[in-house]
Amino acid sequence: MPLDHDAITALAPDQASLKAANGLTKAKKWPLRAQSEADHLVWGECQGSGANPYRTVFDTANHSYKCTCPSRKFPCKHVLALMWMFADDPSPFQPGAVPDWVSDWLGRRRTTGSKPAAPADKSAVGKSLDEARVETPDKPTDTKTEARRQAAAEKRAKDTEAALFAATEDLQQWISDQLRTGLAGFLDDMTDRCRSIAARLVDGKAQALAGRLDELPAKLMPLSAEERLETALLELGKIVILTKAWRKNPSDPELRRAVATSETRESLFENPAVLRVSSHWEVIGEEIVTRRDGMVSQATWLLNLGNGPGFAVLLDFFQASLGRRSSAFVMGEQFEAEMLFYPARVPLRAILGERKPGGSEKIAWPSANGSDPLTPFLDAQDAAPWLTRGPILLPAGRFCRTGTETWWQSEDGQHVLRTGNTPPAHVAGMQLSSSVGLWDGKRLSLLGAQSNWGRIQLHD
Repeated sequence: MPLDHDAITALAPDQASLKAANGLTKAKKWPLRAQSEADHLVWGECQGSGANPYRTVFDTANHSYKCTCPSRKFPCKHVLALMWMFADDPSPFQPGAVPDWVSDWLGRRRTTGSKPAAPADKSAVGKSLDEARVETPDKPTDTKTEARRQAAAEKRAKDTEAALFAATEDLQQWISDQLRTGLAGFLDDMTDRCRSIAARLVDGKAQALAGRLDELPAKLMPLSAEERLETALLELGKIVILTKAWRKNPSDPELRRAVATSETRESLFENPAVLRVSSHWEVIGEEIVTRRDGMVSQATWLLNLGNGPGFAVLLDFFQASLGRRSSAFVMGEQFEAEMLFYPARVPLRAILGERKPGGSEKIAWPSANGSDPLTPFLDAQDAAPWLTRGPILLPAGRFCRTGTETWWQSEDGQHVLRTGNTPPAHVAGMQLSSSVGLWDGKRLSLLGAQSNWGRIQLHD
């Protein structure tokens, strides 16, 4: 049966799925759409609310499919949308080599001998693509109603601004109290104290600051007593700088993001001033952290192999109760894509714009700053002193270890950096031509490295 509208309608589990799929049949929702006619395969990546897109694939010959989303409907709205777009116009689907994740699905499908389910009889369930396409017209509003809505929105904005100013003032007073009574007492009771001020910040609409204070005890606990005191003083100082900077310029998007909430993905796409960088990228590492508020933070770090900012990080947040999500990226894979960077003094956080099918040719890493690999981090601290850490590219060197202590040392012995995570035992002493890690001013969290044996993953 050819893949046409009748086939898609028959495959859909219900009319609601078709309606949801219609909302995804927009090119900007799909950073990547590709196909391999020889293999009868079509695949794509659908960008949701998070940083990691859902990977979707289907077979045009037998209509089998796979998607990485957690939907319990089969096929899900992503599969239906991709099929729908392909049936309408296959020309935007770029020819490309079958990626590893598609080949893996294809291999498992053939190994298990599974077959696609027979399409249901669409006449029996009353499904229709035409009805799914129908957009509900907006109800006309009179001038008075619109004026009331606008006035209510302006009042909410003013109330939010007032709440934020009150919350940051309360926070500055709280930090002053901690310093006045002594940080030793703060460290003895930091969990309860931080949880208390974080709750007040949430009430004051300062969710980002609340999260930063709530996570501070987890950051301090693994450190020695001396480092704990120094790090607490440094972190509280950075928060004071951040709140004072925001109070002077509350409309600054970077500062507001660090205090309250972040811009939506849609607003970034619609902003013509947003920095857009088309380049080749390599997936360097992934950090998954379960926070105290029950949310999971998933950070995917990318190394720029071309022009523009040296790194990008894709952030995703979801409830811990949903379980671990499968990543849309494979460590070490390279791809060509356009990244949209959130406005910042040091562009780093980004979202995936358009992604092109990857080729088989590998691109070498850029050269590191041999004179001082910490220069980019120090420059970033000068531009935005409230930042806590940043990615750095290290020149040739080695990882060394003595007992429980590990460190990175440059080949010329001029630079030695303590590490915050322990690399695999077989890496110690190995000559590394280049390495990448996250530096916080005291310790290096290792992500990946290049050696004579090839690429080495240094972070779980």
